[in-house]
Amino acid sequence: MVAGLVLAAALVWGSATEVAAESLWAKAQETQAGFAGGLYADARARRVGDLVTIIIVERAEATSAASTGSEREGSLKIGPGQGLLDFIPLLGAAGGSSFDGSGRTVRSGSVKAQMTARVVEVLPGGALRLEGRQTIVINAEQQEIVLTGIVRPEDISRENTVLSTYVADAQIVVRGTGALGAQQKPGILTRIFDWLF
Repeated sequence: MVAGLVLAAALVWGSATEVAAESLWAKAQETQAGFAGGLYADARARRVGDLVTIIIVERAEATSAASTGSEREGSLKIGPGQGLLDFIPLLGAAGGSSFDGSGRTVRSGSVKAQMTARVVEVLPGGALRLEGRQTIVINAEQQEIVLTGIVRPEDISRENTVLSTYVADAQIVVRGTGALGAQQKPGILTRIFDWLF
């Protein structure tokens, strides 16, 4: 009697709850498609729309130097006349010129920042084309960083970051607007004076 009651309860409980087998393959496909992230999921960008963090560490320095020197000398002498031309005295002339010039130009600049860019295209070889824009406003001063370039997926770290030195065809533009930026530009009178002279 007790065994019959246990068997009936097991049948009722078994029909009330559904038992479904799950496939590891389906979970792997969902993870690759971006629906779910597992313990060992790879978070690196690889498709259009994915985000990747760019660590911008750029330093550029250029030095140019030139030196020029030239010297020239010349002289002319005419002897005294003889015979009928006896009245012509001894004449002489000498001249020379020299030029020395030198110049040196030094330019340097550095940019350090961190920003996130979006994958806008996957190229046929698998490389990713990135575009990113970051705008920061502090005390009415606006600073904007715009980055475009191409990166290889294998250069992206496990933390989904990449150094800007690994970005091919990189274009990094940093521009600022506001009162401080306006003070860095010459005034109208200075520009007119430079144009005239």
